[in-house]
Amino acid sequence: MKFLFKLQIFNSIWTPKSPCRFFSLCCRGFAPQNISGYESPSLYKDLPEHFNFASDVLDKWSQMEKNGERASSIPALWWVGDQGNEVRWSFEELGFLSRKAANVLSDACGLKKGDRVIVMLPRIPEWWSITVGCMRTGIIYIPATTQLTANDIFYRLQASKAKCIITNDILAPVVDSVVSKCQFLKIRLMVSEGSRDGWLDFKELLKAAHSNHNPVKTKSQEAMTIYFTSGTTGYPKMVEHSHSSFGIGMTSTGRFWLDLNPSDILWGLSDPGWVKFAFSCFFSPWIQGACIFTHTMRISHPNHCFKHLLSYKFKSLKHCLSGGEPLNPEVMEKWKSKTGMDIYEGYAQTETVLICSVCKGMKIKPGAMGKASPPYDVQVIDENANILPPGKEGDIAIRIKPTRPFCLFSHYVDDPEKTAASERGDFYITGDRGIVDEDGYFWFIGRADDVILSSGYRIGPFEVENALMEHPAIAEAAVVSSPDPIRGEVVKAFVILSPDFASHDPEKLTKELQEHVKKMTAPYKYPRKVEFVQQLPKTISGKIQRKELRKKEWERI
Repeated sequence: MKFLFKLQIFNSIWTPKSPCRFFSLCCRGFAPQNISGYESPSLYKDLPEHFNFASDVLDKWSQMEKNGERASSIPALWWVGDQGNEVRWSFEELGFLSRKAANVLSDACGLKKGDRVIVMLPRIPEWWSITVGCMRTGIIYIPATTQLTANDIFYRLQASKAKCIITNDILAPVVDSVVSKCQFLKIRLMVSEGSRDGWLDFKELLKAAHSNHNPVKTKSQEAMTIYFTSGTTGYPKMVEHSHSSFGIGMTSTGRFWLDLNPSDILWGLSDPGWVKFAFSCFFSPWIQGACIFTHTMRISHPNHCFKHLLSYKFKSLKHCLSGGEPLNPEVMEKWKSKTGMDIYEGYAQTETVLICSVCKGMKIKPGAMGKASPPYDVQVIDENANILPPGKEGDIAIRIKPTRPFCLFSHYVDDPEKTAASERGDFYITGDRGIVDEDGYFWFIGRADDVILSSGYRIGPFEVENALMEHPAIAEAAVVSSPDPIRGEVVKAFVILSPDFASHDPEKLTKELQEHVKKMTAPYKYPRKVEFVQQLPKTISGKIQRKELRKKEWERI
């Protein structure tokens, strides 16, 4: 799971005297919204033909700062580094730097509207200025986690046909190791204090760039970003979102679930490569004019965030949220006993904005994902797309007919078959199983496919199996989820050894296989459990039955 924390440390509460029109006619009013549940608001009517988050939202907040309608003392971005160094940008400063970044991308790099750029950076201020710069130029940005290996990077560069990659000096050598095979990649841009052969220096180019930039006009449903998401039977899919799906679609997330107003500070703990980061550290807070707080510390263990629970009092903490996987009641009770705060859960996917959530003022049912979030009509359906009654398990789905919600992903890029397979009757199928109760609260049962949810990460078994099969010790492999008290689920590999390795020490071989997978794919995907078997359950056609393995694994543990 990934936690979000909202704090209010400023004395002034800002409320506009009259509704603001930030999104033409579609999203009116940015006053604080402390409500008990949602009534479907008219947030999404009359979707404008053209929309751009940089010019239609961020520049409007910047203008309000200039007009004295938003306190300039409240930063838009508050970044703290490992050494205690800080950056505080107002919306006006964000606009200034992102326009310079836009000129770097379009002038120095020669990129044009519709070009694709992979942005593989940690939580540093340049991530925000570059991403907003992409929006200003109409460049399609593709977030990527810094945990990717050379193989992962190569696959994403080739699949996306990205013309440019932006990363730091740590990952630049990894990119260079595969660049000779990447025929689409033309520009390498490095964010660093140093220089490297074959790479453009972003910081030097930014200094020289002009601060004036006329934003490119973008249609509401033109492509804005692509996220890679793990699948069951193949490599990660490319999920395309439009300028409006996130830029307008996350309005209800910021207003109702996060409960933000311009005097608030939100601390999100996600990695920039994941869609959770877009929820907590970009669109939702800035739609509301709130401050995004971020720290460069790496969240590799809960203790990094929660070690202060016993030694501090949280006088400014107002609201706590969690998403990525269901919390158990024990975690929620322990958190409240230490902080005095409830945790409000939310449910979403890479393909969607917020699907369900528990809002401030709503009754908390431990383990429930909450009620449907507007504008979605969320239902639990059967295999024939019939809506099931409360208490009956089925597939969690979103209605897409007669009108497809604009805040749903556009399609899986270059994969019409997978796009079509995600639909059943009048619904988009989330791939999650669940039930809805009499009060309209949705409850997660499990994945309908084999995707593993571990500590908030979505891990496709195919990638791990493929990495294992490249080791000479492995004749066959199957990867499934296994229950874990800390991470919810972990990756477990069932492997059949090649004859030459049958007599090897199991403990040493397990460690060798784990290290091998870490090198072949992102480290968080390695199998924490390995079991050596003589055979694997298969269908008549020879396909490995992961579901049978997973079922036995969960039943015995």
